[in-house]
Amino acid sequence: MDVVTIGETMVLFTPEDSPLMRYSHSYSRKFGGAETNVAIGLTRLGHSTGWISKVGNDEFGKAMVSFIRGEGVDTSQVKTDPHAPTGLYFKEVRSGEDVRVQYYRSGSAASKLTVNDLNEEYIAKAKYLHLTGITPALSDSCYEAILKAIAFAKKHKVTVIFDPNLRRKLWSEEKARSVLLEIAGLVDIILPGVDEGKFMFGESDPVKLGRLFLAQGADLVVLKVGSKGAYYFTRNSFQLVSGFPVKKVIDPVGAGDGFAAGLISGLLEGLTVELAVQRGNAVGAIATQIPGDFEGLPDREELERFIHAKDAEDISR
Repeated sequence: MDVVTIGETMVLFTPEDSPLMRYSHSYSRKFGGAETNVAIGLTRLGHSTGWISKVGNDEFGKAMVSFIRGEGVDTSQVKTDPHAPTGLYFKEVRSGEDVRVQYYRSGSAASKLTVNDLNEEYIAKAKYLHLTGITPALSDSCYEAILKAIAFAKKHKVTVIFDPNLRRKLWSEEKARSVLLEIAGLVDIILPGVDEGKFMFGESDPVKLGRLFLAQGADLVVLKVGSKGAYYFTRNSFQLVSGFPVKKVIDPVGAGDGFAAGLISGLLEGLTVELAVQRGNAVGAIATQIPGDFEGLPDREELERFIHAKDAEDISR
């Protein structure tokens, strides 16, 4: 297994006949979750992935697991909770710059995840364990499960990648800052955005933030700076890797997960950090071009075509 990830995926409803939910009479039903977005993005690029989670014993949960399995993600570690529902959320895409999300996930099956739901041998077989800051925010038991998963990974020398993915509505600022900093001190690679860095450290300068994250203990920090691209920081160097500009952003939700999938793909294939970050930038840019949390994530052919097209544009200038 190349990558194992842990977290909640929810049923996603999007208004169809009006961007505003108050006026819409019909909704499309899809699925979305940061961790499965990354897993699906990686499978499309040819890597093996597995997902650990819980869903409700309901039609939504059954449909979700079937769909994600159909995308090539191993769902053998997804458990069904007979007493809690599958989480829901609604997304209004008013424009590419104005996307509003409303969650209905309190008491969801995934929030009931515990350390007893983790299989140490399953995690031990992975090359990378991918985590986000969303899961520990769902409940105390989820927080404990994430710490246990990190302990399993460290025991078996599995590289841990952490995207803070701050969700302010899920917990208090004090607790969020404390837990995100705690986890940042336990992982090997961290993928924050500038806004998350400012939240965690009170600092917005990218270079200072990179050094602050390194001081927490990570070996590699990749700091996302929007359309400009991303910085990477190691113990010996740092560099800004330029992003891929797009003419029009259709749906930005999931772009950060696309970035993570592209970056991890590059690392799995032994690319230099610079080229792995470049791949992350490319996947993130492509993901913004199609509505949906993961629908725009490219396969290998689409990715290569996009990068080569951008290279050709640069040469012609």
